[in-house]
Amino acid sequence: MIRIDEIYDNIFWAWINKHHPGYKMFFCDPFGRSDPESISNYGREDIHEHNYIFFFDQEPIHLDIHLSTFNHIIWSTLSIYESMPGDIGYLVTSEKNSETVERVCKHYNWKSLYYFFHGWAALDWYRGYDRTFLITPWTERKIKKTFFSANRIIGGKRQHRVLMLYHFQRLGLMNNWISASAVCPVENTSIIDIAKYYEQQYPDIVDVISGIELPKHFPNEDSPRMSSCWLDQFDICAESLIYHVSETVYVGRRLHLTEKTFKPIALGMPFVLSGTAGSLEYLRSYGFKTFGNIWDESYDKETDDIRRAEKVADLLKSIDQLSEKQKQELFEQTWPIIEHNWNHFYRGNFADVLWKELVNMLEQIKTWCA
Repeated sequence: MIRIDEIYDNIFWAWINKHHPGYKMFFCDPFGRSDPESISNYGREDIHEHNYIFFFDQEPIHLDIHLSTFNHIIWSTLSIYESMPGDIGYLVTSEKNSETVERVCKHYNWKSLYYFFHGWAALDWYRGYDRTFLITPWTERKIKKTFFSANRIIGGKRQHRVLMLYHFQRLGLMNNWISASAVCPVENTSIIDIAKYYEQQYPDIVDVISGIELPKHFPNEDSPRMSSCWLDQFDICAESLIYHVSETVYVGRRLHLTEKTFKPIALGMPFVLSGTAGSLEYLRSYGFKTFGNIWDESYDKETDDIRRAEKVADLLKSIDQLSEKQKQELFEQTWPIIEHNWNHFYRGNFADVLWKELVNMLEQIKTWCA
């Protein structure tokens, strides 16, 4: 089966080879890797290659992790710099308005380019689910729980999930459908050690987290599953009012949404988003609707990362306090938005927006190199 990243690698290389045959294209392979050893390239021995493009479009940039990767790109092009010092390097990311991308491009004298890679990935990974009987129509659902929240990887750059778990436990919200690891399966760090990072803001966080019976799994799981590339948990999502999305990137000035944000849209669910400030506005810029006319979405404008988590938790608590009848009525208010988002995702409008954006990015390269 051909992976989505392979498809776009080939599309981009075909376009670059046609319009700019002197370019070298770098990318990371396999999917999810971003270390120097993962760097691959398309090139031709019969053409003198000068300008180059690095597609770093799968993963968010973290300077403490990825400087060695960027340095490797420079090392790979040293001979180019020596022979043609005026050549241009392009960095293509899936981060918008990113202070991190700005710093990298300034440091390496690269030009920044952007397209929404994870929008394309979600369309590919979640295609066809609207034609199955796996997803209960929203008009037939009976709400029993306030929210669903998956928290598998809790360490490293995703430790904000432990912060949310602290608030869930503190506010008495753990009766909802929540998964949580006792030890991060990627970082191999215990949740208690991760929680200590927030002790300055919340001195009681270790005690509160220690009070959670961990690990917490969804029904019919004996361990948290890695399921980014498909939809699952259909039954418990169908009885949940809200899908709490805990995004990959939470801190800093940048906009970077992944396939996680599109899971509730593809499942026909309302959502509350734990991401960087402005993430909901960013999503709306692609034609989706959010739920600000139904509940308080002011958390999206909160630039203080600690305070934003509190606002998300307080919102979920306020909804959790409603009666089952009130939750059902609130859910029914969301149906027009659910339907709009479902159709926008599954009926081609979102793909049209992404395609226009992608073409504009490629045309920008042509303009710069004219």
